[in-house]
Amino acid sequence: MEINWKKEVEARRTELLEDLFTLLRIDSVRDDSKITPEAPVGPGPKEALEAFLAIGERDGFITKNVGNLAGHIEFGEGEELMGVFGHVDVVPTGTGWDTDPFVPVIIDDRIYARGSSDDKGPTMAAYYALKIIRDLKLPISKKVRVIIGTDEESGWKCMDHYLENERIPDFGFSPDAEFPIINGEKGMQTFMVQFRGDNKGGKNELLSFDAGLRENMVPQDATAVFSSPETDRIEQAFASFLENNPVKGTISVEGEQVTIELIGKAAHGMNPAAGVNAGTYLATFLNKFNFGGQAATFLELIADSIHLQHDAQKLNLAYTDSVMGELTMNAGIFTFTPTTGGEVALNFRYPQGVSEEGIEIKLEAALASYGVTIAKGGHGKLPHYVPADDPLVKTLLAVYEKHTGLKGHEQSIGGGTYGRLLERGVAYGAMFPDSIDTMHQANEFIALDDLFRATAIYADAMYELLK
Repeated sequence: MEINWKKEVEARRTELLEDLFTLLRIDSVRDDSKITPEAPVGPGPKEALEAFLAIGERDGFITKNVGNLAGHIEFGEGEELMGVFGHVDVVPTGTGWDTDPFVPVIIDDRIYARGSSDDKGPTMAAYYALKIIRDLKLPISKKVRVIIGTDEESGWKCMDHYLENERIPDFGFSPDAEFPIINGEKGMQTFMVQFRGDNKGGKNELLSFDAGLRENMVPQDATAVFSSPETDRIEQAFASFLENNPVKGTISVEGEQVTIELIGKAAHGMNPAAGVNAGTYLATFLNKFNFGGQAATFLELIADSIHLQHDAQKLNLAYTDSVMGELTMNAGIFTFTPTTGGEVALNFRYPQGVSEEGIEIKLEAALASYGVTIAKGGHGKLPHYVPADDPLVKTLLAVYEKHTGLKGHEQSIGGGTYGRLLERGVAYGAMFPDSIDTMHQANEFIALDDLFRATAIYADAMYELLK
């Protein structure tokens, strides 16, 4: 029997959008200030998880909440278990939105909202794919779980907890990247470059410097406050700086205190070249002036060794693997005050052939002259690769080709998806080659055509894998 998957998706279009909008209205940014035993990563992610599981329960599926950190929606019987991993937490909204990030709207056939493309929209598409298979009473021989996480954008605490308490699927995919497939994911590790707090000895004194929201986001906003006896010169130089660089900003002066706010462009940390890092641009501007102490070191290091160094070449870390591509570096968070000192979070995405230890050794050597301390950040991830001849990869690529008419091919990315949780796990959609990537950016959206086409592909692919 030939199934018209597109027609089946179209028949459920209205209810799919209603359920997705329910999720998108929930501010599910992790909030450590509101963590409780009942809300391990804050109330927003918990609410979004409960809302998704309620949709599954409403539709008659078996559901389970695993410690308010993760949960699953289950269907089918059989010895083998397939996992479809999505997440309902989102990154902070940042600035620059034309609409309310948590009031989803459809404009020009696009759904604008935080989480529309990363990852509430694709996860809902995968859920409706399973719903179609169930509704059509199609014969399957395996069990499947749509597994929902709440901490993908931070430390993956959700999946650590889930896999410690639930059966690990035998194979599966994550709808949290792009088509035709992602069967390779770079390793990830953050290193913190730490500075002491003195700011004396120069003509100008840096009072504070702040930029960035998350390690895995290119900072869109940066602010510096400093005292200076040469405010006229700085104002003139700043006007020229704005004219000659891809940033916007404002400067305000009260007596000898100067406040500069700079606006760049946010982007996903896996592709720092796609953004405009307001933090490095601001440090580069300030580095032209005479600051003292570790404040001067902070600005100089950023300007000379980090600004526009997406491949970390000046840190002697540039490396390219023939399959997984190049190492990338995103400077995601910057802080400095005279009392607390300074810190820059460098988030590395590295291919096979590179190690965390190798990055740390070269980073320490390259920055030794600055007198800084290098500290390893939290939970790192090793490179992950599923060979192109694996039946999982071959099946998913075949379904993609069938629905798009485009040739499928293997790909590796710098982002980390739940696909890497399984030895035979990959990422699969929901962005298409011609999609506009707005993940982690202001005015995030998913095109309606992409959402519905991805749902049809997921339904077909899941059925082929579950037969």
